Amino acid sequence: MTDLEQYLQTYFDFDQTDLVTVASFFKPEILKKGDYYLKTGKLCNKLSFIQSGMLRVYVDLEDREVTQWICTQGYFVTDLSSLVFEKPARWNIQALADTAIYTIDKHDYDRLGEYLPKWPVTEKLFIAHCFTTLEDRVFSFLSMTAEQRYNLLFDSHRDIFTQVPLQYIASMLGMTPETVSRIRRKQLN
Repeated sequence: MTDLEQYLQTYFDFDQTDLVTVASFFKPEILKKGDYYLKTGKLCNKLSFIQSGMLRVYVDLEDREVTQWICTQGYFVTDLSSLVFEKPARWNIQALADTAIYTIDKHDYDRLGEYLPKWPVTEKLFIAHCFTTLEDRVFSFLSMTAEQRYNLLFDSHRDIFTQVPLQYIASMLGMTPETVSRIRRKQLN
């Protein structure tokens, strides 16, 4: 069983036949460090599962870059608004390291219901999971201190703290690099 199949099996309630069917639509790809998965303004016509490596989701503003998220192994990546509503992407998505992904194109994604009668329920759960993740991030920004947000991210994604530049982590947390450094020093004492 591939990493993709294992993840799909734990996340969704697929029987073995449905699992193999869904996984067969995903094709392996490799992104080299620095390669773009997606650029702002382009249509996102794919959804990918990260087997290894990491991708940074960010936007270039006039005066700075803002990192929305660092996607790591075991997670899906796309610009959901662009994929579903066929709007130009708001985000750049770039490989921070050599990254192995499994990708399904939009045409095949849209056809999954032809092969799996329960796909609408599965897709609803997938999108609800995406929405819940977003709600959790909004909640943390509205209700937690900078140190609490740092600790939450550190506890759940410890690996990025040794592999991702500090300014990306700080931006993702809505902080300056100096604030992250201060919190990090405090944690070490």
